[in-house]
Amino acid sequence: MSDAIGVGIVGYGFAGRGFHAYLVDQEPGLELRGVFVRNEERRRRAASDRPVRVYDSYEEMLEDPAIELVILATPHDVHAEQAIQALDAGKNVVTDKIIAMNLDEARRMAAAAERSGMLFSVFHNRRWDGDFITVRRAWESGLIGQVYAVECCVMSFGAPGGWRAQKARSGGVLYDWGAHLVDQALLLCGEPAAVTAWVIDRAGWPGVDIGNFGRIVIQFSNGVLYTIETGNLARIPKPHWYLLGDRGTLRKEGVDPQEAAMLAGDINRAREDPANAATVRTTIDGQLADLRLETARGDWKQYYRNVAQALRGEARLEVTLPQMLRLMTVYDAAVESIRSGATVRIE
Repeated sequence: MSDAIGVGIVGYGFAGRGFHAYLVDQEPGLELRGVFVRNEERRRRAASDRPVRVYDSYEEMLEDPAIELVILATPHDVHAEQAIQALDAGKNVVTDKIIAMNLDEARRMAAAAERSGMLFSVFHNRRWDGDFITVRRAWESGLIGQVYAVECCVMSFGAPGGWRAQKARSGGVLYDWGAHLVDQALLLCGEPAAVTAWVIDRAGWPGVDIGNFGRIVIQFSNGVLYTIETGNLARIPKPHWYLLGDRGTLRKEGVDPQEAAMLAGDINRAREDPANAATVRTTIDGQLADLRLETARGDWKQYYRNVAQALRGEARLEVTLPQMLRLMTVYDAAVESIRSGATVRIE
């Protein structure tokens, strides 16, 4: 057995196989050693894809000393239970996003991590999206001045499938892409002050109850008004990014191309369509200027590289529990706003 950190993945569907197993394979400091999944077809696929142990139960995986890091690629509603069980068994844990269904679950997960002393992180790979890196650099450089309003949107058309179509298991239309977008907003803006949210359901697709359009508007303590929209009933997408500053405006089309390249077999072949480059209209030395910004190259492999380095004591963990508790504070406020129809302040 190698000196790499032994990894076990729970779940071997779209996320477990296509994202986590693939990216773990890209990190020399980690070694995928086992998979637990209840679906028999996926069990057979895991066994044929890689020379790993396929466990008969979650408990069997947690009892295996070869497994040091457990990755939960499972529905959102079981993250808390499974993470706490793994932490109490002395395993380090990564959950897919979103961390949990609500703040109470996330707090119980954090308490388990604290009492066990084990590493706990959440798979927010989109911190390493090229578009986010580009927008963050432009923002911090002052290119468009003091930013006062942001719109970040991901729109598509088509009914979701499996557990992602069920609100009780997934949380709803705001809990998938929305979790990444809220995480990015918090990194850019800091402390949220108030949240207003809406979910609209219009399609009436059989077996789908997550909603078709969701909007979260976050008022930040620094004065930025930040709008996040996700939807599955949009025939024409909106710009992915639209930023207003007191000197200029930034517009960015298209999402990071790494997912498509990874699912095609080679994430390193990801290339953005040049037409999706950010456009900026701003003032430079008092003169109006139109600019195109070359998109930074994203690198999702950095997520598990950081986890491996943190486990070896070589780096600080990037995606932390305090950050995730703050994210779930926003989600709890959003749920209350949807219920009440009112803006909810965050203390």
